[in-house]
Formats: sequence, structure tokens, C-alpha cells
Amino acid sequence: MFLLASLLFATPAQAAPAAVDVYPVPSIYPASPDYTLSVNGTPVPVQDYPGYDIAQFALGDGEATIAITKVNNTNIGAYRISPRKLGIAGTVSGPTLTFTVRDDAYLIVKIDGRPDLVIAADPAETNRPASSGAGVFPVGPAPTTASFQQTLNDAAAWGSANSRQGIVYVPAGVYPVGNLYLRSDLALYLAPGAVLRFTGNRSENDVHWRKESQQRDITWFISTRYSSKNISIYGRGIIDGNGKAALAPGNLGVNLLTPIYTTNFAVDGITFRESSSWAIMPTRSSNMTFRNLKIFNRFDMGENDGIDVMESTNVTVRHAIGVGLDDPFSTKTWDTTVDLFAKVPGEPRPQSGVLFDDLVTFTYCYGVKVGQGVFQTQEDITFRNVTVYDAAVALGVHHKYGAAPARRIRFENIDVEKLSFSNDSNRTWLALWTGETHGVGPIQDVVVSNARLHTLGTTPARVNGKPSAPVTGVVLRQIYAGAATTPATTLAELNLTNISDSGPITVTG
Repeated sequence: MFLLASLLFATPAQAAPAAVDVYPVPSIYPASPDYTLSVNGTPVPVQDYPGYDIAQFALGDGEATIAITKVNNTNIGAYRISPRKLGIAGTVSGPTLTFTVRDDAYLIVKIDGRPDLVIAADPAETNRPASSGAGVFPVGPAPTTASFQQTLNDAAAWGSANSRQGIVYVPAGVYPVGNLYLRSDLALYLAPGAVLRFTGNRSENDVHWRKESQQRDITWFISTRYSSKNISIYGRGIIDGNGKAALAPGNLGVNLLTPIYTTNFAVDGITFRESSSWAIMPTRSSNMTFRNLKIFNRFDMGENDGIDVMESTNVTVRHAIGVGLDDPFSTKTWDTTVDLFAKVPGEPRPQSGVLFDDLVTFTYCYGVKVGQGVFQTQEDITFRNVTVYDAAVALGVHHKYGAAPARRIRFENIDVEKLSFSNDSNRTWLALWTGETHGVGPIQDVVVSNARLHTLGTTPARVNGKPSAPVTGVVLRQIYAGAATTPATTLAELNLTNISDSGPITVTG
């Protein structure tokens, strides 16, 4: 009986501490003047970056105690740990904030008036390849763009000959290179601390399109060859557009990754940093996955979207954080006349079957969005398990360009924490609206379900169609405004009062 009672009332055993894998940080990335950080007692570098600071590492199974200390050692007055829905509680001792996490996660911590600190704790890396051996092609310490490309070609040729992927292994180090092209049956592995950094030299980079709104030529830093298949990019390294500096020599903007006319394409664990145009552009492709994705763009450079899925099918973006001035996560379709596709062969394609799941988004524009381009049909687009840390508009369908329908759009399990900015005079949690550029098209069957709106913003939420292209089939289900403990049942509770050319809007608890 005593043994039984002891078992019943015993204190649960404390979880074992998680293993911590600290990523090397090259000297090109300066240390933060604001914070130091440790995880389970292991120091982790904190990088200074325009607009916010960054700390990156990987966690194994178990608990991780994270300690953040202000560099000047002044006492902490206030702090916030996001996503709020995780319910992470901290303790403060003088200049140090301490808290515990039990899983890998992408967090943003705000302490007093200091910059936001992005903590990207990846899952443990379990698929690291051998650095040499059959089918592995290591990159040397100082490759030229041409020699790097040859290594990629050799690995792809080996992969095709052996019915598998040849692996290009990139060890830690900084590799200044220009355009790289990926062929079928290729895996590009970037080890922790490996940085592919765009040179910006016009002499070694092709002009793939011209961004008329910026009066700037744009190149694809890394792209796939047309009609390719079976390509992977993985590891814990960085693809760096070096955006601000690379623009200076010749006003050449860069898209970091353009998988185009490809199928069975995967990205896992990579950090994308400082693009000077849209960072990642999956285009006219199918069967694509992007996991454990970190997109770190600047707030002082415009039109630097995170990932724009375009004219593609069966695409999944899962477990990702996107930070930057422009939309971190969006979908678009275009026409052959649009500047983006002026040099691209083939016909436009409709878009369907796109899932974004488990996101943290921080932007001056839309947290998650369909549009602006809807020249071809966009349908069955889902944004699920999203934390909008800060934005101008949390959730949007902006049907600005084109006449095709945007339909069957889902926003599920959404947390809106802050709306500090304004975009097109909108500062609100929801904007579904149609423009009149290159035609006008409808928005149909949009469902927002299970959302916590810590703020509604300062301008009314909007649902605005056009007489020939109304917004119809809008359902708002289990939407909690502010601190409400019961879901809203009226449009007024959600400050949804800017309505025109719309079918009935259903609000249910």
C-alpha cells in the first residue's frame, strides 16, 4: 500500500535537457550589441541585423532553458515572448530573462525598448550526409562561380546515372558566387555555418526579368533548369542575397531561389537572408515541399516578399518564420505580359493545392495573403496554424491584378498579436478586396476559422468586391476578439464594417 501511494503521488521526473547544436556564425555577420544568449548553459551567438537580432541553433529532444541577457546589464523592465499561444512564461533576474521550451520552435522575444530578438530553434539535424564518398561531391574552400556550377553538374550527372540524387556537400564557410543552376537528381547540402552569398556582379549573372515598379533588372541567384525533377536543398546553412550591398554596383536585384518548371522539389532547414526582390519563387511547378524555413529580410528594403508561390500545384510550406518589410507568405498567378514572365517560355498556369502550415510572420504589410496577381485561377489555398506577430493586415485576399477567380481560401487556427503598421491605408485583421487592373475577378468561398484576434487594428476590416466581381461565400467561424471568452456572432464585434458588393457574410460561434 505504501508503494502504491508513493507511485500515485510521486513528483513527475524532470525531462532530460535537450542537446544543443550551435551553428557557426561567419565573421561577416556582426554580433548583437544588445543581447547575449545561452541554451542549457551553452552560449549561442546573437547576430545584429537591421531591424531585429537573430539567434539560431538546433535542439534535440528534451527541455531547453533559454537565458537572454541585456549586454549593458541594466535591469529588465518588461518583456514579451511570442507566439503567445505557446504560453511560455519567463522569469527575470536583473538583466536576464530565463524561460524553458520543450520543443524546437521559432520565437520572437521583445525586451524593453531593445530590438526584437528572433530565436530560430530548429529541430535536430538527422539527415546530414557524409562529407565524402560515393555520390558525394564536396565543394573546395574558394570556388569560383564556374567551378561551383561544375560541381553541381557533376553531382547531377552522377545522380541521373545511378537513379538517385548526387550530393554536393558545402562545408562551413562563406562562398561568394553568382548564378547557380540546379539540374535533375541533385541534392545541395549546406552545412551549419555554410553561406552562399550573392556577389551582385553583372558580369557573372544573367538578367532573368525586369521589375518595372523598381526600374531594376532582377536575377535568379539559384534556380532550376526547365523540366527538371528530383532536386533537394537541405542542411542548416544560409542562402544570402547580400541585398543592400549587392544593389550598389549596378542596381541588380536578386531573387534568392526560383524553382521553375520543376517537380518533386524539396527545401529543408535552410535560412534565406536579405533578398532585394522576392526571396523564394516556386513557379509553374508541382509537388514541392519547404520545411523548417527561415526567411530574414530587411525592413528598409521594399518588394522583398518571403515566399511567393506562383502558378504551381501541390505545394506545402511547413514550419517557417518569415520576417521582412513585404509579405512573407503569399500566392500569385500572372500572365505572359507581366514583367516577371517576359523572358520565360510557356503558358501561364492555374494554381491549386497550396498549404502553408505552422508559420510565424512579422511584416509591415500582409501577414499571409492571396494576391495581388490573380490572372489565372487560384483555388484550394490554405493558411493554417499561423501567428501574426506584427503586420499591417493579418489575413488578406488582394485581388488587384487579373480577372480570374480566387476561391476556396482557408485561414485556420490564427493568432493575431499586433497590427502596428499601415498598408494602402489598411491597418486591420482582415482585408478581402478586388481591384480593377488588367480586368476584375471575383473572390469566392473564403473561410476564417478558430482565430484569436488580440487586436482588431485601427481601421475597419473590409470585404469589398466589384459589381461584376463580388466577394461571396465568406464565413467567419469561432473568431475571438480581444480577450473575449466566447466567439463573435456579429460583424460589429469584429469591426467588419467596410463592406461593398458582397454576398452575405456568415458569422458563427
